[in-house]
Amino acid sequence: MTTISPLGSEKTMLVGLEHSGISRWDVEDSLSELRQLADTAGANVVETVIQRLDRPTAPHYIGKGKAEEIAKQCEEHGITSLIFDDELTPAQGRNLELLTSRKVLDRTQLILDIFAQRARTKEGRLQIELAQLQYLLPRLTRMWTHLSRQSGGIGTRGPGETQLEVDRRRVQERIARLERDLKEVRKNRGVQREGRLRKNWPVASLVGYTNAGKSSLLNRLTGAGVLAVDKLFATLDPTTRQLTLPNHQKILLTDTVGFIRKLPHTVIESFKATLEEVQLADLLIHIVDLSHPQYHEQMAAVDAALAELDASGKQTIIVFNKTDLVPDRAIVANQLARHPGSAAISARTGDGITSLIEELEVRLAAWRLRGQFRIPTNESALLAEIHRAGHVLDIRYEGDNAILHAHVPPELSAKLAPYET
Repeated sequence: MTTISPLGSEKTMLVGLEHSGISRWDVEDSLSELRQLADTAGANVVETVIQRLDRPTAPHYIGKGKAEEIAKQCEEHGITSLIFDDELTPAQGRNLELLTSRKVLDRTQLILDIFAQRARTKEGRLQIELAQLQYLLPRLTRMWTHLSRQSGGIGTRGPGETQLEVDRRRVQERIARLERDLKEVRKNRGVQREGRLRKNWPVASLVGYTNAGKSSLLNRLTGAGVLAVDKLFATLDPTTRQLTLPNHQKILLTDTVGFIRKLPHTVIESFKATLEEVQLADLLIHIVDLSHPQYHEQMAAVDAALAELDASGKQTIIVFNKTDLVPDRAIVANQLARHPGSAAISARTGDGITSLIEELEVRLAAWRLRGQFRIPTNESALLAEIHRAGHVLDIRYEGDNAILHAHVPPELSAKLAPYET
């Protein structure tokens, strides 16, 4: 039987694929992030391999010849696990394990493993277990074989440890039970949200790439005491705190799970109870790590995740964080010029926080004004836009019209003027 080393000493090889439409630079950058993820999970990365092909191969992803070469490297260097930078099909994972006699993980499984380590609340544990089981279900046959000859390590935390005794039907039953439990979580969260709405306080969600500094900013603004360390996905569970601005406007700030490139769809689906806070926020505060060399790509990844959550188009303040780590001040000035209404700060030192608070006051001034609108129900696109970009306080229906009492951002005011009552 093959055994896996204790987590801290598990020797791991990272594997990336350069193929049509993906440049070498993109692959290297993605593998650099994968290394950070592996470090966060506790792996000891000793080797990185990039294969170049026109396209992934169906049986082995990187081709059988390259897989055989990697198997020899594993023998020579005592490597016990392989982590691939893309999600593998069940067949690819099974074939690679058989050929290399090593544990094979992909980026999705690695992220799920980190989430399993980080989840602290009951809600977080429910969400990550659901995501793991949804990932496991199509791979169940492979996982039985995989777990029968391995003993722990990265990718085997959480529900995977109990799947030796269960069959597909029991996994599906567990998934259904978790989905019911999470519906109850969403219901309870909705009750809490209704209590906040009765106070008519605007809600701002902190969004951004993982490790961009969301928790640090929440701590700086509210003294929340949220864990803020230099690791990917340091916090998963949402935290909401009240902030009173200098003009006495009260606002609720919510910190949510960070995004990442290639964020597994199972994670977004399972964490919708948490990410619903983003969907229903009145204002998004997009935190960007300006010191990161690929901050543009990280911003694009966050925008893509927001679009998948149907949260794009909301009023947003872009906050360029970690300016204390950017020696070239021209970079800061250029980004502020390119993004009017943005702010440049250092959540660590407090530099620029005053300008961010001033921008919050400007943006939220409009939310003090409420409007009542009579909109024909056949104007479904306009109604959806109000729900997405505005803050609906109440809604009722009279005949073919919807009567809404809502806060709306300035960019919607002109469009809604003909419907105001």
